[in-house]
Amino acid sequence: MTISMYEASVPVFAARLKALAAVLNEGERNAQTRKIDPQVFLNARLAPDMFALTRQVQIATDHAKGAPSRLAGRTAPRYEDDEASFADLQARIAKTIDYLETFSAGDIDGSEDRAIELKLGGREIAMPGMQYLLHFAMPNFYFHVTTAYDILRHNGVPLGKPLFIGGR
Repeated sequence: MTISMYEASVPVFAARLKALAAVLNEGERNAQTRKIDPQVFLNARLAPDMFALTRQVQIATDHAKGAPSRLAGRTAPRYEDDEASFADLQARIAKTIDYLETFSAGDIDGSEDRAIELKLGGREIAMPGMQYLLHFAMPNFYFHVTTAYDILRHNGVPLGKPLFIGGR
């Protein structure tokens, strides 16, 4: 059996973004309950040289919209990266999920060998679609989703693995 590039990408991105939205809901609710300014969580980071929560969510959504776009030969929509609240981040996630719904299996299946070209750190790299999806896009996406979760957990938000996995 061969892997469906669509099934390995779009539904996975959408499901994890829905779970990320649930994680952010818990973070916002916890800030209200504990009477913490939401900006404390939004600007929190795990280490001084890492991005803050807001940027982690922005990058996760960028990978979620960018990967299927590249695999389908489309130009991904550009977002302004101006989110400043939990509501703004939720809107960005919703907008990304809506964009993901514009893809069909016919758009992405068969892209295993499509040349995907990226500019990274001032240099250009190219790789086949499957290598790009499984060894670049997905690991980056999961890194930023996980880091967003970890930032909130580190700041005392009572999150658990079921929320991360299923969004409930």
